[in-house]
Amino acid sequence: MYKFKGKEYPCCASLTMGLIGGKWKTVILFHLRNDTLRYNELRKEMPTVTERTLSLQLKTLEEDGIIKRKVYTSKPPLKVEYSLTDFGKTLIPVVQSIADWGHDTVQNNAEVSE
Repeated sequence: MYKFKGKEYPCCASLTMGLIGGKWKTVILFHLRNDTLRYNELRKEMPTVTERTLSLQLKTLEEDGIIKRKVYTSKPPLKVEYSLTDFGKTLIPVVQSIADWGHDTVQNNAEVSE
């Protein structure tokens, strides 16, 4: 049994999927792997995600310590940026492997075009 932030997981794979699983978390991490992005920049990168879903996924990733949210309040309008924490950066090889697999799948199966 593995424990992380008060939750128990039956194996290491379930812990990893608990943190980055689902449709959007890995996509968010993919877009943050090289850049700090504002909320609207993330929305542009993921046009099919709903605002509610994106907000919830960002909040969960922040609670798990994978991303950090920086709010600039010195002058209006409010500016919020998201970036990977040092802990989140440890997931870059995992996320990149997932992206590489998807790219290879497209390359080897001509049914889908880029």
